[in-house]
Amino acid sequence: AIGLGSWITFNVGNDPVMRASSAGVMDAFFDAGGRMIDSSPMYGSSQDVIGAGLGKIGRTGDVFSADKVWTGDIEEGPAQIEQSRRYWRVPRSDLVQVHNLVGWEAHLDTLAAMKEAGQVRYVGITTSHGRRHDLFEQVMLSRPLDFIQVTYNPVDREVEDRILPIARERGIAVIVNRPFRRGGLTRRLEGQPVPGWAAELGAGTWAQIVLKYILSGPAETIPIPATTRPEHARENVTAASGHLPDAATRDRISALIRNL
Repeated sequence: AIGLGSWITFNVGNDPVMRASSAGVMDAFFDAGGRMIDSSPMYGSSQDVIGAGLGKIGRTGDVFSADKVWTGDIEEGPAQIEQSRRYWRVPRSDLVQVHNLVGWEAHLDTLAAMKEAGQVRYVGITTSHGRRHDLFEQVMLSRPLDFIQVTYNPVDREVEDRILPIARERGIAVIVNRPFRRGGLTRRLEGQPVPGWAAELGAGTWAQIVLKYILSGPAETIPIPATTRPEHARENVTAASGHLPDAATRDRISALIRNL
C-alpha cells in the first residue's frame, strides 16, 4: 500500500557510498513490507542505482517495478522502455507509465501492444503539481488504463473532485507522488505536537498522518514517498497498518495541517 519514490534521492551517479546507502533504504523498505518502487528515465542514474541495489540485497524478485517512458521521439519509446528494464535487471516491467503525458497517444499504443504480448503487466499515465488535469481526465475516460499517477496530499486536494472518483469508477489504481511536497510539508510540521487522537489511527508521526489521509482517499491510492533514510522508509510503510481515518477525520486532518 506504500511505495518508494526515487526522484532526486536515488540519483547518486557512481558514488559507491551513496549507492550503498540507497540499497540500505530499499532493504529497510522491503523488510517493512514494501514492494512498489517508482522511477523514470528522467531521474538521472536512479534506475541503475535501483537495479544494482536490488541485486545487492537480493530483492530483484520481490520488487513491483513502476517505471515510465519519457520521450517526445515516438520511435525511441520501445528502446527506452527496454533500456529501463535492463537498468532494473528484472525479466519484465510490472508497470510502465507515460511520464507527464509526453507523446501519450503513441506511447499508450506501444504499451497496449506490449501488454498484450506479455512484455509489461500494466500501463498508465502520470502528471504532477496539478498540471493538465483536463487532458488527464480525457485520457482516463478514453483509454484502458491500469494505473494513473498524480499529486495528492492533505493540502493538494484538487484530484478529489474528479480524478479520484473517475479512477474508482473505472477500477484504476492511483499512485500518489509528492505526498510530502518533496519534504516541504513534513518540514513545516516539525516541532508541532502530533495530536493525541492520531494514536487511535496508529499514527505516531506527522508523516504517518499524511500517508493515512492519502490511503483513505476516494480511490485505491498508493503513495510513493522518497527518502534517503532507512528509518523513514520503515516509518512510511508502517503507516499502512492500523486504522484509516473516516471522512470526518480526513477533514479534520486537512484543516489542521492547513492551519499550522
